[in-house]
Amino acid sequence: MARTIFYWIAIGGNALTLFLMLFSASFGWLFLLFIPYALVGLWDMKYATHNVLHNYPVVGHLRYALEFISPEIHQYFIEDYDNGRPFNREIRNLVDARAEGKDDTHAFGTELNLTDTGYLRASHSLAPQKISEEWSRVKIGGKACKKPYSASRLNCSAMSFGALSANALRSLNGGAKIGNFYHNTGEGGLSPYHREMGGDLVWQVGTGYFGCRTPEGEFDADLFKEKAVLDQVKMIEIKLSQGAKPSHGGVLPAAKVTEEIAAVRLVQMGQDVVSPPAHSAFSSPTGLLQFVQQLREISEGKPVGFKLCIGHQEEFMSICKAMLETSILPDFITVDGAEGGTGAAPVEYSDRLGMPLNEALSFVHNCLVGIGVRDEIKVIASGKVATGFDLVSKIAIGADLCNCARTMLFALGCIQSLKCNTNKCPTGIATQDPVRGRAVNVDLKKQRVASFHKATVESFLDIVGAMGLTDPEHLSPAMVLRRAANHTEQRFSDFYQYIDAGSLTDGSAPENYLTWWNEAEASRFNPMAPV
Repeated sequence: MARTIFYWIAIGGNALTLFLMLFSASFGWLFLLFIPYALVGLWDMKYATHNVLHNYPVVGHLRYALEFISPEIHQYFIEDYDNGRPFNREIRNLVDARAEGKDDTHAFGTELNLTDTGYLRASHSLAPQKISEEWSRVKIGGKACKKPYSASRLNCSAMSFGALSANALRSLNGGAKIGNFYHNTGEGGLSPYHREMGGDLVWQVGTGYFGCRTPEGEFDADLFKEKAVLDQVKMIEIKLSQGAKPSHGGVLPAAKVTEEIAAVRLVQMGQDVVSPPAHSAFSSPTGLLQFVQQLREISEGKPVGFKLCIGHQEEFMSICKAMLETSILPDFITVDGAEGGTGAAPVEYSDRLGMPLNEALSFVHNCLVGIGVRDEIKVIASGKVATGFDLVSKIAIGADLCNCARTMLFALGCIQSLKCNTNKCPTGIATQDPVRGRAVNVDLKKQRVASFHKATVESFLDIVGAMGLTDPEHLSPAMVLRRAANHTEQRFSDFYQYIDAGSLTDGSAPENYLTWWNEAEASRFNPMAPV
């Protein structure tokens, strides 16, 4: 009885109101108040699918109302300056300040606990240097590449049309044009909104081959050539997997497939759009590299690489063996960490699959060193890159340059509302709702994106100079330190294992690397699986 007391009070109130109305019409407004309450309660007790509403009619809705706004309550009133997830308030405020071109300094000292386990820092020098801006760029393109590309140390990572609004893509590409960095299209195809502002593009080709597919979903070389030879397209990236949902395909429900999306992706209206977990154009490491060569030839010699999140170590080593057997090398490899983001992914995939970026970078770098090809292949780090120090730490571990996605969205005005998968993004960024999308002012936001990029790269160069270096290529794992649990510090080189050049091929690599190497086969990705 107690749990429904409010409902029975409402029923009693209705009865009392009816009684009073017999004597005076002025009590009618009470009837307007109690009748809806009573009707909702009756519905809850008879038809509600939630147990709570059945047992606590009407007032039980308060529980779901609070749950609905719980992310906002947590972000605005509960989380501290440095403990928000995925990005804390310090990072969000820093990106916003740099995007606005405002003062990004911090008063009164750090708010971090410098003795916490996991705290990272770099070693500075008493002989700081001035770094030339020429070191803010990296040339991508190996011996087989006819059109190498000079890339910024920081670029915009893959985000598709369909995941982001048209104005968000315009703003990102406009920022790339102003800041002279590249903008990755994501696997959703090369849309007009990627091209409209004229910024450099990396065209990502995923398992669905959107924009270069046959009606059956297979790769179409002729359609690929039409876009790949465009001057604005500077590089091609084959997406094998991504950190937030490795080895997981995606489905865009038919209800969300607009005429525009169907035209860009070359899919049919009225049907679910499926991104398979794996490619159909190849099924082995050797086939992957042959596909790399095919795309390089079709694109008339542009840099071609692939993106992946590391899972089984022997599978990446299988690709390395295929490089040696075929003599085909990618121009770049994008390493996506398990901490990478996406608009929507199964919780188990985001939380439990994939190797974190730092470990993955070290491993990929080692493998390329171990087979003697590291100098010919650029390594791109992708996963929670937000600051100049992030660039320093990733390049020190083994990257040549970095991509970022969510921090670029912060520069656009993202507030980390965690509504990306609902089509109801409050900032108009991660939505296909044209009314919401108009909130993104392209002229303003492209400047913010460029400003964030410029300030972050400048911060990176400043830190490198403060470490006593004149060239970021001189960064090494020994220069970045991590606080350990026993109140000591370890250099990255102490716990990220590094191997000697050629040690995989000559058999002198550490035992764990040789175990994976011996299991690897160029003819198939998963040598441990039954044939």
